[in-house]
Parts: sequence; structure tokens; C-alpha cells
Amino acid sequence: MRKIILGRTGAEVSAISLGTWSYGGANKSAKMAVGWGGQTDDNSKAALKRAWELDINHWDTADVYGNGRSEQVIGSMWSTLPRNDIFLATKVGWDRGSKKRWYDMDVMRKNMERSLVNLKTDCVDLLYFHHCNFGENEEYFDEAMEVIRKFKEEGKTRFIGLSDWSSEKIMHFIERCDPDVVQPLRNVMDDTYEASGLKKYVDDHNLGICFFSPIKHGLLTGKYTEPAKFEDGDFRNREKEFSDWGFLKKMQNNKTLLENRFSDHPNPVMNGVVNALFSDSPTGCALLGQRNSAQVETAASLGDLLSDENSEFVKSLYRSN
Repeated sequence: MRKIILGRTGAEVSAISLGTWSYGGANKSAKMAVGWGGQTDDNSKAALKRAWELDINHWDTADVYGNGRSEQVIGSMWSTLPRNDIFLATKVGWDRGSKKRWYDMDVMRKNMERSLVNLKTDCVDLLYFHHCNFGENEEYFDEAMEVIRKFKEEGKTRFIGLSDWSSEKIMHFIERCDPDVVQPLRNVMDDTYEASGLKKYVDDHNLGICFFSPIKHGLLTGKYTEPAKFEDGDFRNREKEFSDWGFLKKMQNNKTLLENRFSDHPNPVMNGVVNALFSDSPTGCALLGQRNSAQVETAASLGDLLSDENSEFVKSLYRSN
């Protein structure tokens, strides 16, 4: 597994980060589906063990994943795996508790303390703001920063991160937040990383960068041959592409083209879709969900740099969709 230095954190981490969203199972927060169905703790633990064996050392979770279940599964591993081998990231902000808004100071503090208990650690390596919704007039930003900075001062996180589905939102808050790492959505279809100015800011300020949703919840791989429905509490039911026959057919066509283009790779489609993201960001990492040992082994085959020609070929397929 290729390693990178995660910006100014100085941490050496795998170019592929282990995403554990699914480890929480299907669940809801404020009546909204925010989980993944069909996951067992046995599969999750087997995946974590295999990731450690294959040197995928950057693990990512959040307080809201299964209402702490994902964190608990990770925390259960330290009886057999060395905690210090893992760069461990979690997030705060999506779970509102009993409040009607995000980033209530008391809920943040309670959840961050709960995360440490769940993860069975005194300190996480990285704590993200899970999103950039700090109130209609940004009225909750300052107090949210106060809480997370205090947490860092107390030695309960080494670094602070900023995540959001929108690169533009991250850019809006980036100077005031001054994060060590940013985590925007980026894949070969949904890509505003450069156009938003975020890429230049990251490069100029030596920030760590970790792209989430690199395969768009599996859709970009062409694995779905017909519309899919998921159990209650699975957020994928909210994604319209899972029921779009035309979109799924295009992904099938792209799958065939990538299999032909990268036939010498054991995982040609994933090689194209994921590794194309590194062409302009060789020191970035991609956050990839890995639900079982087989998916970890696939992830371990990724992380290399494509040629500019191959990267452009991949991106051109998805820009046209």
C-alpha cells in the first residue's frame, strides 16, 4: 500500500483510508436515514483485522454511524491489534441528540466524550466537523469551534478536520476553522475540488486531504445492474441514481470500457475510478468503504498513480454521463 504524508499533520498514512460507515448498520438520526443495511459485526471485525494486516492504517468513523456502533466495533479491536499502528479519525456534528439543531455545545461535548469511550482510546488522531451547517446565519460556528479547540487543548484529539459534501462550503469556513485536514466529496463524476478553489488552498497551506465517496456508494463501479432498494434506515434509499435505469446502464458501459483499458490490473474498474483521483493530488487519500475482508483486499490493490493519459480517459467517461 502506497503511503502519503497527510499534509501538515506529518502523519504517514495509507493512500486508501478505511471507511466504516457501514459498520453502524442501518439507522436514523432526526428521522433521517443515515446508515447502511446488511452489515454484521463479524464482517466488520474481519475487515479491520485484514486492513491492519495489509497496512491500511488510516481508519475513519463517526459518532452517528449506528449511533456509536461503528466506533464500538473499532474499539473492540485493541485487544488483538495495536492501537498505535492506526491513524484514527472520527467526526462530530451530525447527531443532534435531543436538540433541533446541529452543533449544540452540550451535545458535541457529550458525543465527543462518548466517542473516546466507544473507541477505547484517550485520544483520537483526527476529529472532524462532520459538515458545515452551522446555522442559517452561521450563528453556531464560533461556539462549535470553541468546543472542538478545547477538546484538542485537553489532548483528546491531535488534529482538527473539516468535512462536507460541498467543496464550496468547506472553502467558506476554511480560514476561520484552520483545519489540519479537509474531507470533501470527490469522485470522477462529482468533482468541484479544483473549481471551488479548495485544491489550491490545500496545496498552498499544506493541508491533509482525504476524498470521500470516491465510488459514489458503489454506483460508479457498474455493480448495480437493476434498480436497488435497501432496508429502512439505509441512506441509499435517498439516492435517486439507485433507481435510475439510464444511469445504471451507463455505469455498466463504463465498467466494460475500464475492464478493457486496465485488463492487467486485478481490479480494473476500481483501479480506474479510484486511482484517477490521485493524478492531480498525489499526496491525497481516498476514503473507501470496506465492509468485509474481500473488499479490504480490493482496497489494498489500489492507491497507485495512473498516468495522465489514463486518468484523463477515466474522467472523460464520467464527465459525459
